[in-house]
Amino acid sequence: MSPRITYNDSDVELLARIMKSEALGEGDEGMLMVGNVIVNRVVANCDVFKNTRNIYEVVYQKNAFAGVDQPLFNQPVNAKERELALRNIDGYRVEPAYDALWFKNPGARVSCPDQFYGNLTGRYKNHCFYAPGGKLNCDL
Repeated sequence: MSPRITYNDSDVELLARIMKSEALGEGDEGMLMVGNVIVNRVVANCDVFKNTRNIYEVVYQKNAFAGVDQPLFNQPVNAKERELALRNIDGYRVEPAYDALWFKNPGARVSCPDQFYGNLTGRYKNHCFYAPGGKLNCDL
């Protein structure tokens, strides 16, 4: 499988850090789904993602991810977390995050809104995932 995006070692580290910061409590699969969203944003050429062509630009896009402000984001990642990040870069995609460009964590006992920038594609544990629809056409 060839990588979906170009990358270097610091991209792998950064992707692993944001995946961990956003979804550590949701296990490997939850972190992989967050990684799906990030890699999808690198690939997407629509909406506010037209000028995000690498992991750094996606992660540090203004107001994109609450996880960058969490202490966990600045902690080192381990080999397993790097491996998960590489799986995303290498093309691993899974529903409900397969084509998702957004996710939201409304809480454990709170329903996912049908709309949040895009259309609800599903939920995994506490995260709701959203893909573009309607007027917003993104090739992923």
